[in-house]
Amino acid sequence: MSTEPKPPAPEEIEEGAAVYTRALLAWYDMVALGLVCPLVWGCPRKVMKRLHDAHVGERHLDLGPGTGFFLRKCRWPVAAPRVVLVDLNAQVLRKASRKLRAFNPKAVRRDVLQPLDLGDEQFDSVGMNMLLHCIPGGMHYKAKVFDQVLPYLAPGGRIFGATVLSEGVDHRKAAPKFLEQVNNDGIFHNRGDSLDQLDAELSARFDDYELTSRGSMGIFSVRVPGGTR
Repeated sequence: MSTEPKPPAPEEIEEGAAVYTRALLAWYDMVALGLVCPLVWGCPRKVMKRLHDAHVGERHLDLGPGTGFFLRKCRWPVAAPRVVLVDLNAQVLRKASRKLRAFNPKAVRRDVLQPLDLGDEQFDSVGMNMLLHCIPGGMHYKAKVFDQVLPYLAPGGRIFGATVLSEGVDHRKAAPKFLEQVNNDGIFHNRGDSLDQLDAELSARFDDYELTSRGSMGIFSVRVPGGTR
């Protein structure tokens, strides 16, 4: 059984976010999403696009937006959605905002495990795709991100995302070695993260959720009470 890591120090959080440099973001869509996801993690990006298609709402909050790839590609329920992007890395926010300029997104620099301070904003959906495995600390610590977004979810709102896990999933042959490398490089922080741990954190907070796996990834969606969606 894995031992839960200690919560990271504030400087570890900053260092984890800083890994996503302009150079890394330049090849992220093609290499990380287009090659590594299907060939190493065993989860092609079309799976994550379908997740977005199914759950993205008219007012959408996206945590850890990367380059905004899936927000550009997904099927929105309205022509002009309200989009708010949150990340600790200013470079990520600049890149995603530029790529999503057709939506005129609002970019907010925050640590997603701390109060988001978004005022009276309410959202129909919250995306946290490819986020949890980037956050230092064990699953019990990083799952606090769910608590931070709940005050901003409208009745019937959705939370959804996917994360690479270390345990309890069907790794391809190349995945364990690759996982060790990206953790050593500080790109990922998911040693010991398991499907069972993620399930436990979701079940402790939500009654209506789904959790499946595809290759090395855990894929989740949550619906909060109320509303008609």
